[in-house]
Amino acid sequence: MQNYESSVAFLGTWGRFQLMVFFLLCSTILPNGMGAFSLVFITDTPIHRCQIPEANLSQEWQQAAAPQEILDGETLPSRCRRDQLDLLRNLSASGLLPGRDVNLSSLPQEDCVDGWVYGTEIYQSTVVSQYDLVCDQRWKQPFTSTIFFLGVLVGSFFSGMLSDRFGRKPVMFGTIIVQAVFTGLQIVAPNWEVFCFLLFCNGMGSTSNYITCFVLGTEILTGNARVAYSSTGVCLGFAFGYMMLPLFAYFLRSWTALLLAIGLPGLLFVPLWWFVPESPMWLLSQGRVAEAEVIVRKAAQMNRVVAPEIIFGDSKWHANDKRLVDRYTILDLMRKRRIAMMTILLCWVWFTLSISYYGLSLNTSQLHSDPYISCFLSAVVEVPAYLSCSLVIRYVPRRLAMSAVYLTVGLALFFIQLVPQSVLGFAVALEMFGKFSVTAGTSILYAYTAELYPTSLRNTASGVCLTVSRTGSCIAPFLIQLNIYFKYLPYITLGTLALVSILATLLLPESFGQLLPETLEQMQKRQRMTCLNCARQKPSQSIKVLESRL
Repeated sequence: MQNYESSVAFLGTWGRFQLMVFFLLCSTILPNGMGAFSLVFITDTPIHRCQIPEANLSQEWQQAAAPQEILDGETLPSRCRRDQLDLLRNLSASGLLPGRDVNLSSLPQEDCVDGWVYGTEIYQSTVVSQYDLVCDQRWKQPFTSTIFFLGVLVGSFFSGMLSDRFGRKPVMFGTIIVQAVFTGLQIVAPNWEVFCFLLFCNGMGSTSNYITCFVLGTEILTGNARVAYSSTGVCLGFAFGYMMLPLFAYFLRSWTALLLAIGLPGLLFVPLWWFVPESPMWLLSQGRVAEAEVIVRKAAQMNRVVAPEIIFGDSKWHANDKRLVDRYTILDLMRKRRIAMMTILLCWVWFTLSISYYGLSLNTSQLHSDPYISCFLSAVVEVPAYLSCSLVIRYVPRRLAMSAVYLTVGLALFFIQLVPQSVLGFAVALEMFGKFSVTAGTSILYAYTAELYPTSLRNTASGVCLTVSRTGSCIAPFLIQLNIYFKYLPYITLGTLALVSILATLLLPESFGQLLPETLEQMQKRQRMTCLNCARQKPSQSIKVLESRL
């Protein structure tokens, strides 16, 4: 049977067509990097205290109405309690002075029934200050982030199946529009419940766009271009968007202005519909050979090469072929025992990586007194992580690379609790090293997942793995809250999950240096390959196979 890569080898690897596809697809990922972590700023909790009406209170009693509490070693006005105002008014009217005539610690207290006053030193406003998500409503603050990731979970599940059924291109641009529109609509939400609904819809478009864009580029590009795209290109697009987020947030201190700034630019990518092609590999899997040939011939014109008279001449792909095209569903991931076991293991590996990545990313506001610096550091560390993946994906077997990722993440997070308070900078460095490793693992795992499944199941399988992984991202906001009980409990939990995932990784099949499977039979054949057979292949042979076939 003729192979897709060999059929389009005449195009070359880095022609004008490949460069156009590479950079256009990478550019569509920029809003994802900004939108995914905008929650760090728009849901952050500013300093706050109870609102104390001035009526019938002297200045001395006005200042004494807020009890003092110690927070992170600093004495501040209580955030959720105040002295009972009716009693204070009587004391103020009687001419008594606080502290001298009245013992303040003996006064009865009440909740913040008149609302709160929020500090504006860092933010002009956030979702927390807009909807008063503090004190007895504090649980809504992490739950808001969870709502977003629940939307990501649902979007990942359905977008994979829709993409395999209707094509990569319409799903990618559809989710770009969904993400942009619902990001903008959030600013007009009249209450927290409506805001969460719009945030959920935003989440459905967010990562769905990312994974579909990833698969589309992986299937269009070949050879070194595919390796560069899957390992660094699309990931750097996300990282650059992430790095732009703290810059936008620094100058736009209002959560509504920030959402407009990161949402509306997404609509600018819609005109790219006329420049980004559909995946020829997906069209072939659907029996639409003529459409695939039209795309490849246009690519040949752009690259200034001569296309053969018949590009896809194999009988399986010929336009006159009347055989039914194989169509797979999500159920095919569970029908065969080997495939089902592989999918389950891969889902666990994705889950661990996701909860670690988002747990460390959403924790950035706690690393430094300035959340903008913290977020920028967390974003910058992703750039060398993705760049290093370019070499790792080219030269290192997938199982070995992922095992090394989980080992370094686990050890880095376990060692944080051993760092003395006097060298807090070293603890931050360890957390950034853990973020570096887990980011590199994300890039490797995207490529690894795409290499394991056949064309007709690739996006569905990736969507399922992303869906399961998003349960981890949904848990991550609450995982961070475990530091209330023990400061290092989040790190211990993440480190333990990472070390357990090493075993799951070693049980997966190897895909290093092999062709992308186009059928379920090719996938099953790969699963029967043993680790010993992979180890017998000389490194020079592996590199040559990867460069020529991927």
